[in-house]
Amino acid sequence: MEVYPKNFHIAVFPWLAFGHISPFFELAKLIAQKGHKISFISTPRNMKRLSKLPQNLQPLVNLIELPLPHIENLPKNAEATMDIPTHIVPYLKKAFDSLQQPLIEFLEKSKPDCFIYDFAPYWLPPILSKLGILSIFFSIYSAFGMSFAVEFILGRKSNDDDSILSAVHYEQNESGVSDMLRVKETLFGADFIAIRSCMEIEGKYLESLENLSKKKVIPVGLLPPSLQFSEDKKDENWYTIFKWLDKQEKKSVIYVAFGSEVTLSDEEFFEIAKGLELSSFPFLWIVKNQVKHDWLVENQLNKNGLIWSNWAPQLRILAHESIGGFLTHCGWSSVIESLKFGCPLIMLPFENEQGLISKHMEEKMVGVKVNRYDGKCTRDSVTKALRSVMVKEEGKSYRSNAEEMSKIVGDMELHQNYLDEFVDYVEQQIPSSMH
Repeated sequence: MEVYPKNFHIAVFPWLAFGHISPFFELAKLIAQKGHKISFISTPRNMKRLSKLPQNLQPLVNLIELPLPHIENLPKNAEATMDIPTHIVPYLKKAFDSLQQPLIEFLEKSKPDCFIYDFAPYWLPPILSKLGILSIFFSIYSAFGMSFAVEFILGRKSNDDDSILSAVHYEQNESGVSDMLRVKETLFGADFIAIRSCMEIEGKYLESLENLSKKKVIPVGLLPPSLQFSEDKKDENWYTIFKWLDKQEKKSVIYVAFGSEVTLSDEEFFEIAKGLELSSFPFLWIVKNQVKHDWLVENQLNKNGLIWSNWAPQLRILAHESIGGFLTHCGWSSVIESLKFGCPLIMLPFENEQGLISKHMEEKMVGVKVNRYDGKCTRDSVTKALRSVMVKEEGKSYRSNAEEMSKIVGDMELHQNYLDEFVDYVEQQIPSSMH
């Protein structure tokens, strides 16, 4: 007699940053498509920022709002890293930690079969273990970045091993806990590890992570976001940008965006602005800070570009035929989105694993890193990197390698297979007493 899999209840709990919330939400939707019930847990303000659920998934995905307790030094209404400057983020972590009690109440009441969580709730694995709930650490970071971090946790790398490590958060901060301790407790406390990656791009690093952590590591695929479910097509932001992009020549525009968490210093900002101006390529720059936006406009740097200070539909921009290169901070999501459309990278990493990703992508020859001198980027180093990707002859190999990689990153069937294997594994691991 054929046994059909039971539909399970899976809770999903990302860290309060949209670079984390978005891939966690993407994963939640894909699991829901398999018929499983999802509880997606975050704070009220972040829930309002999520893209609308497709109608067929609405009955299966329950949005669980946990109000964020007020913490001293954390501005009112700050519920994600995008709401605050970097030095305030430890206070957001402290507020996040005080969600422990409401989360326990949710777990005791709802009794999910499985819980997928991020690096931040270091206090969570023992709670899940006590309640007999299958626990999965989901890494939105690259396998290269994670295996590097685990080597560091295990003492196989010292902070002097690589300048990249200066950006790894190993010191205790105002939240009372270091980021490295958070990663250590959440990763080693999990039943197994899921990661946003695939063997075709990170095979050896996935194996390395499994060997180092002594945990089963399952790639869920790259979760390349679907344009179909991305942003609202009627969005007026998109209409203005689209009109401008349509006037530009094919593959001529540099798209400039540094994610929701990077805050540029004034010096970095002006050097990048001058580098763009000197390169003389048209550019579309998403600028977060209104003051800097005003400075750009006053200095007429926008005569050759479009400067945008509102939210922008990144996926639709990268899909546009006029985009020829992406000046990026090298967040894993941004890299995946860029390579999905075969768009080569001009890489200016700032923090966390961004330096590691840029190193990896340089090895793959899909882009160029902006050189820093004494830790600083200069207008000349920005211009040089831009030209080496955007100029026809010089950039030929980067463009063709990025096109080649898009066959992997954009292969929806490949990533669906990874997802299917992940869900099959989860179904097998959920304690049999719950079946």
